[in-house]
Amino acid sequence: MTQEKPIFDYHEESQGERLARKSKESPFMVFGLAGLAAAVGYGVYSFKNRGKMSTSVYLMQFRVISQGIAVGAITVGMAYSLYNNHFNKPKKNDLSITGNVTQS
Repeated sequence: MTQEKPIFDYHEESQGERLARKSKESPFMVFGLAGLAAAVGYGVYSFKNRGKMSTSVYLMQFRVISQGIAVGAITVGMAYSLYNNHFNKPKKNDLSITGNVTQS
């Protein structure tokens, strides 16, 4: 008896396909990327208009702000996951979900 090799449906994923797949798996990733782009844009703009502030002080302040945004995004994502996993469960008495409705 010969053993057949399993068939895998493998294809190269483009960057757009990968971003679409990852955004369906984790919707907060899109918000994180948008926040990253906004923070970098704001940082470049404010670096240009920083006045007499030294570069090292400015970069230290920007690092603290960026870390605060990252911690906030992680906290919101964890709260969302906690809500979906523990508080947003379907009720056992809801017959429309189970499909056990009989009509006479």
